[in-house]
Amino acid sequence: MNSKTIDALFTPETLQQLFPKERSDDFFDALFGDADEGAYDIELAYTGTNGKSITFELRLHERPGRCLVCSLTQGLPQVFARHPVINVAGLVEDVDKILAGEASCGEWSLGRTEQRKKNLHIIPLTIHLKS
Repeated sequence: MNSKTIDALFTPETLQQLFPKERSDDFFDALFGDADEGAYDIELAYTGTNGKSITFELRLHERPGRCLVCSLTQGLPQVFARHPVINVAGLVEDVDKILAGEASCGEWSLGRTEQRKKNLHIIPLTIHLKS
């Protein structure tokens, strides 16, 4: 599958289906017992493919009146990698289904948290494609 074909699969609507907005509240509800305690909302963004891997970002958007920097985002890749509500492994399985056999997902990894702005941090998700 060429990169343009893969790019066309990951529309804003598809990304919303893969990682619904409600998942942020579900995560904080599981973590703190109250979704309102969360410092950020999580959004899935598609950033491209090079034919050997597909990259996404988990974008952490600071909630009004909260402090994203104070929320200890540096340790989140390890938390997200195994948290059942975030369910990165399930997300990768869903991406594999969207690829519909044109390509197949293999190993995946979450990169280090990067601060893009004071109110936006990202965690890269790289999914390697099987040959």
